[in-house]
This record gives sequence, C-alpha cells and structure tokens, in this order.
Amino acid sequence: MSLQQQFEQAVTDSKALPERPDNMTLLKIYALYKQGASGDVTGERPGMMDFVARAKFDAWAELKGTAQETAMQSYIDLINSLKG
Repeated sequence: MSLQQQFEQAVTDSKALPERPDNMTLLKIYALYKQGASGDVTGERPGMMDFVARAKFDAWAELKGTAQETAMQSYIDLINSLKG
C-alpha cells in the first residue's frame, strides 16, 4: 500500500477512534493532517477572539518546513497508536 493510501486510510480511521483524544492530541492530528495534505501553512493567522482557529493555525505553523511525506507518516503512526 502506498504512503498516500495509508494516509487516506488513517484519515478514515481517525473518524472511528474508540475514544475522543484530548485537545492537544486533536491539535496534533489536525496539524499533521494539514501538513501532510497541503504542505506548509498558508493564509493569515486568525484574530485573538477566534481561539480555536488560532490554535489550529499555530499548531500547523509549528510544522512549517516538515516534508509532506514525513507529516503523512507521523499522522499514520499517531492514528494507529490511538486505535489501540
């Protein structure tokens, strides 16, 4: 199975995790997904009042420069570890 196929399977698996991960893990999942799917962060940082969007943007921005393949593999590994 290719890395892209494994990534897509992990995305599907992430929607059926046995437990909802904590917020920090959810941010990590989001950031790894965005880096793996889209590459480096784009757009403007959301304003101070949009806490959720700002946290997501910042988590993704922390991965700037990470190769998409590396982010995909990290995402796959994280989802697999959460599946139990």
